[in-house]
Amino acid sequence: MNRKGKIFLVAALVAVVGMAFRVSWNALHDVARTVGADATAAMLYPFVVDGLMALALVATLVLDGSARKFALKVLAGYTLASLVLNFVHGLVPELHDRSVEWGRLADWDPANVALVLLATSLPVGSIYFGSDLVAKVLHHRPDTTTDMKKSTQIDSERSTSDLRGSTPAPLATVAELPPIESAEPVDTATLDEPTEAVPLGAVASESAAPRRATGRVPDAARTPRPTRTPEQLLSEARSVTVDWSDKQLTAEGIRKSVRTSADKARGLRDTLRAERAA
Repeated sequence: MNRKGKIFLVAALVAVVGMAFRVSWNALHDVARTVGADATAAMLYPFVVDGLMALALVATLVLDGSARKFALKVLAGYTLASLVLNFVHGLVPELHDRSVEWGRLADWDPANVALVLLATSLPVGSIYFGSDLVAKVLHHRPDTTTDMKKSTQIDSERSTSDLRGSTPAPLATVAELPPIESAEPVDTATLDEPTEAVPLGAVASESAAPRRATGRVPDAARTPRPTRTPEQLLSEARSVTVDWSDKQLTAEGIRKSVRTSADKARGLRDTLRAERAA
């Protein structure tokens, strides 16, 4: 419904409520005069009863939970009381001419006592229930958790619907991937060698570049590095250090020249020194 339609609907509702209040005002005014109210009190009496009904209706639209149930009970109670008094006004013609005896709304005494008690207690009830409803409305804090849950649910449903329409084909599982061939054994001696320090910027630039998945490296592209026996290492160390002085014969120099681990370099150094000493 557009804005003009809503305005027309609200205006029509206000007009209907206003006319209904004028009809009810006549009956409640006569009942108030019968139970002893003066001219001013009788004129204000309909506003006390039907006005509280309007206040309770607004409170039901604002409150929630137990407070809303309380407002609905007040609205129902005062609507029923107004209906009863309007019904009595229609049954007793003397109320229209104001010729009825004061305090007499029915010929049967128990019914008359009940009706007089109802008519006189409605103003006091309006003070109590009206104050309570206004306090509840002023101290009301709207519960935003329900709205958040609804919005989250709507977003999740929208996301789910989008995924259903644009879900790509499933990737291959681990079981479907082809087995990766293991590489040839690497010399463990080279694993113990310390690597040279690399600048931090170079590491960051290399790590930022994406790596492409490659297959098995061909045998022709591999650098041959056969495993050397201790005798081969000693023989290679002898040939490299044959012209070295005793001061140059260190484990670090042997490690770099022979390209072996630090532990093996220290063993070669001790062996060569012992041979030179002998």
